[in-house]
Amino acid sequence: MVKRIVSPGGLSALKLSKEVGIAHQTLSRWVKEYGKSEEMEKKAKGVQSWSAEEKLEALLESGHLEGEELGAYLRRKGLHSADLERWRQETLEGLKSVGRGRPRKDPEIFELQKREKVLQRELRRKEKALAEASALLVLKKKAELIWGVSEDEESD
Repeated sequence: MVKRIVSPGGLSALKLSKEVGIAHQTLSRWVKEYGKSEEMEKKAKGVQSWSAEEKLEALLESGHLEGEELGAYLRRKGLHSADLERWRQETLEGLKSVGRGRPRKDPEIFELQKREKVLQRELRRKEKALAEASALLVLKKKAELIWGVSEDEESD
């Protein structure tokens, strides 16, 4: 019945009340309640789809409000104080990442990167030592081939 009243070209509450036998005040109240629920639904959906600019504007407008003024503002916009707090946190996180042109590093990542540098330095040192030991073995074998004497034979 409410849809018959609110649809384009629909009947008035008075005409429909005569047709169906329900008091027109009742039908009018139903239409009013339907309008409120639809409005609240739009507001609830709207909060989730607000743009960044709209969120920032709401934060700026509500920033100086307190108590009843803030409550009235929240009701008028269809917001909750939790929405504003969440947007404040998101804004702060966004600003922190902008900081000095690059995002802040997680301390755990920083420690892992330091550890990686130490391990790479140690690996390079060991590779050099291995290369030196390998070169010494090659020289020893060449010396044995040239002079035909090995250290094992001299010790006997």
